[in-house]
Amino acid sequence: METDLLIIGAGPAGYTASIYASRYKINHIVIGELMGGQAGEAHKVCNFPGITEKSGIELMQMFSEHAKSLGAEFLTDKVIKIEKKEPGFSVETSRNGTISAKTILLAIGTSHRKLGIERENEMLGKGVSYCVTCDGAFFKDKVVAVVGGSDAANSASVYLSQMAKKVYQIYRGEELRGESTWVNDVLSNDKIEVIFNTNIVELGGKDQLEFIVLDREYNGSNKLAVDGLFIEIGSAPGKALINHLEIKTDPEGYIEITQEQRTSVEGIWAAGDVTTGSNKFRQIVTASAEGAVAASDIFKYLKTKGN
Repeated sequence: METDLLIIGAGPAGYTASIYASRYKINHIVIGELMGGQAGEAHKVCNFPGITEKSGIELMQMFSEHAKSLGAEFLTDKVIKIEKKEPGFSVETSRNGTISAKTILLAIGTSHRKLGIERENEMLGKGVSYCVTCDGAFFKDKVVAVVGGSDAANSASVYLSQMAKKVYQIYRGEELRGESTWVNDVLSNDKIEVIFNTNIVELGGKDQLEFIVLDREYNGSNKLAVDGLFIEIGSAPGKALINHLEIKTDPEGYIEITQEQRTSVEGIWAAGDVTTGSNKFRQIVTASAEGAVAASDIFKYLKTKGN
């Protein structure tokens, strides 16, 4: 396969870039493992202009349908390796062989941060989850815990309170952060009990999560009986795909970009949560804006190359 532009990532940045690329008549392919990326996991989106309230998956479905209606080619696949091959790039995928692309847009988003404690991976799918909209329904009338204190954790607690019997929200800080609406919804909800200044240090249970161990006593014990634990402590950029390309990143691993969304490697742009752009205000609307800016500049770049 050959294309003028390969968009890697099927989240808000990737979809929006595709929409603009189609309008610029840029021959392009969108490749991604998960439709909507992390945005698709949001149980409720209330701050995207023109959309009063939608689930993340519903909003990303709208993005997808818009992009596909303009004729873009979409591949559900994983990119394994990107190599510089003049006059462009050679991209190895898991199922669709090698794609030759003149330009690349990295819209790869971020991955969930982990607690980094023993048995975390072992308990994944056995009570531990990173996706409340994926797994929340399995905990109807049960006791669950959410770890984190930002918007993601706050909204997760509110969502879980609609089905769970009890929700503990465990946060290492002294007060919840994020939008005041979510903070107020958590603190005013009788089903949610927030435990401040506390960390989880151990997971307990034989074949299924049965309790969590805290780093301090709470109500006379450092053990808390729970059926499920939802980890909502933010996300981090993936580095494996870009390390060998020597793309400049900041100390946290986010891709440094120009105002045109260009990276330090000619022919590669980046947009969305993986970048240092938009004042690191990682929202669906900012990811979309970065995707649009990138597509516009890629169009100009390709024109200067005679494409």
